[in-house]
Amino acid sequence: MFIHETDNWTSFRWDSDKITDLLIRTNKAIGFLAGRLSTIGFDNQMAATVESVTHDVVSSSEIEGVTLNTAEVRSSVARKLGVTVSETKEPTHYIGGIVEMMLDATQNYLAPLTAERLFGWHAALFPMGKSGSTTISVGTYRTGGMEVVSGMFGRERIHYRAPEAGRIGGEMDTFLAWFNDLQHTPSLLKSAIAHLWFVSIHPFDDGNGRIGRAISDMVLSQADQSKLRYFSMSMQISREKKEYYRILEATQRSDGDITAWLVWYLECLGRAIEASEAMLSGVLRKAMFWKTFSAISITGRQRDVLNTYLDGYQGKLTAKNWGKLAEVSLDTAGRDIRDLVSKGILSPVQGRVRDVSYIINYVAEDTFIRNFSKPEIVQRDDKEYITAFYKDTQKVEERISNIDRLRLEQKEITLNDLLYKYFAYLAD
Repeated sequence: MFIHETDNWTSFRWDSDKITDLLIRTNKAIGFLAGRLSTIGFDNQMAATVESVTHDVVSSSEIEGVTLNTAEVRSSVARKLGVTVSETKEPTHYIGGIVEMMLDATQNYLAPLTAERLFGWHAALFPMGKSGSTTISVGTYRTGGMEVVSGMFGRERIHYRAPEAGRIGGEMDTFLAWFNDLQHTPSLLKSAIAHLWFVSIHPFDDGNGRIGRAISDMVLSQADQSKLRYFSMSMQISREKKEYYRILEATQRSDGDITAWLVWYLECLGRAIEASEAMLSGVLRKAMFWKTFSAISITGRQRDVLNTYLDGYQGKLTAKNWGKLAEVSLDTAGRDIRDLVSKGILSPVQGRVRDVSYIINYVAEDTFIRNFSKPEIVQRDDKEYITAFYKDTQKVEERISNIDRLRLEQKEITLNDLLYKYFAYLAD
């Protein structure tokens, strides 16, 4: 039996004792992140929003097996939000439509959710009226049955069978009335329930997962009362896709007790917030880097490779890796790097003669480092952090990457190098 086959199936039940502490912890994490972001300035907040929405759009499609060009998505998001990004790529009409759907959910979060609005979102996902090579009904509820199936022909496994088509209109009317009812205050709990409820109705021929995740993001924006998005639930779900489908199937086969779904959703949300901290740090470092060296003339190739490293490429910055990324000879890569060293953008790691590696100078040295005292590396929950006191009063902390930790252990970089990298945004 599937969940919608039980009486009063949307009278969901859960064990409050199992989710209360989770709700408190997750809301606290969101509050901490919001507080941190409030200190960085509007331009950097918008840059972080561009990255978060980009991850959301790309990851939500990846969950359904659809691969989008990240640079095109980022360009589309930035253009629609009025933000300038260093790397642009003309997006296709298809990507523009998907981005518009996601931004409509999170930017226009106060507007009522209606059937017509959902039909518009659906049409944006399938502008050609096809899912792959299959023609589907677009911009309207499905008119046939719907099963979520896996396995080879003749050995299929039915994971879920959605309500029959004749019930869709009534089920969606009930869902939309609940969603728009101001008595049901937007919250993390409502976001989790909205996602489960919508995908359990499965009202469209295709695209239900992507629209369901947009709906849950809309509730999160309502709860925050903010158009700015700093963490990507879809990106975290993509990382945990197997468990996502497992817990979803188990809940859709239950009798209406959704405790396990709520616990997983809130824990996944917590991990999404944690992951966003690393993304935010990268955005801030990248913004500060380009601000510091905005007046320095470099080639387009140099800019592209630098952006690759600034966006988190984990390989060492060597002439060999530079050549591979830029698809140029080792001699050309060496000339590119020497030019950047002469301009103060890169610095060679001391003590190496062969296979010299380089570090990126995120800020001009001058007196920046004097603002920090008592820097150290600490370990917590199997993760490494650099901490220090900024101007003797403010304790600052950033999670460091595994490669930076290894390079520190191998004495290729120093604690001061990490201070320049991870706290460059404080020079703003």
